[in-house]
Amino acid sequence: MATDWTDRIRLRNLRFLLSLAQTRNLSHSATVLNTTQPALSKWLRDLETDIGLTLFERHARGLTPTEHGWVLIEHARRVEAQLNRAVDDMALLREGGAGRVVVGASGAAASETAPRAILAMAQLMPELRIDLVEGTMDRLLTQLAQGDLDLVIGRTAQKTIDHTLIRSELLYTEPVVLVARPGHPLFGHEEIGWDDVLRYRWIVWPRQTPVRNALEAALANAGRVLPSNYIESNSVIANVTLLNHSDIIGTASYRTTLMLNRMKLLRILPVDLKGFGSVSMYWRRDEIFPRSIECALDCMREAAREYDDTYDDTFD
Repeated sequence: MATDWTDRIRLRNLRFLLSLAQTRNLSHSATVLNTTQPALSKWLRDLETDIGLTLFERHARGLTPTEHGWVLIEHARRVEAQLNRAVDDMALLREGGAGRVVVGASGAAASETAPRAILAMAQLMPELRIDLVEGTMDRLLTQLAQGDLDLVIGRTAQKTIDHTLIRSELLYTEPVVLVARPGHPLFGHEEIGWDDVLRYRWIVWPRQTPVRNALEAALANAGRVLPSNYIESNSVIANVTLLNHSDIIGTASYRTTLMLNRMKLLRILPVDLKGFGSVSMYWRRDEIFPRSIECALDCMREAAREYDDTYDDTFD
């Protein structure tokens, strides 16, 4: 029986492959990896011969990964991420910890649902270390697939998810609302219409985000357009600060606004956007599924259910 080509793969070889994917140049990678260009070229040629597939197209300006090459590169990235995670986990265990869960959250969940779920996790598993990483959904889902994250919560992904690698569960759907600081002049009006809110500068989320899509659909339905002097930002903290210290108008998810309203930072403007967004959680289809991840999923579900009654009473 022929020797499997994976028998000859070593950790150093994974670094070779990932470096070539990054630099697209044998000479540059050889310098970074402290080897010679002929040795690196021979290694790549031997690997392609063993696999029976071309991994990189050679041309005068360097290398370009083939379709087959990208598949192997993604596997190498996941292996590297898992090894890095193992190093961190072993260090934590040496220090007397009881393991770690890494949660990724997008802006829609990072300011409200995810923190409450993490508090519940901390209470149920007091020895567990919990890391929270905030980012955009595309980046978070990539990190989840690679093994850098254990769980992601945020806006339901619009792009197709590889369900052979990742599982998902819809947690809740909520309205998108217009918001302003509690002392905003508009709250002195008996009625507030589009003409009123469009007199002010706006702060909006980036294009193609669910909140922005809901806003643009509502404006189009009303025959209006966004003021040309708007501010675009994807930072929850920056948006809250800008809104709280000015007469700027903004958009936000309903649950986040409820929390900020209790803190007397923002209020909902009574202008109907007729827009909704959904929040989901994502996790890997791993054969090894620690109790800590099961607990984290349950805590996310419970945090999502906590506002159901409030939502129904307000928007029936």
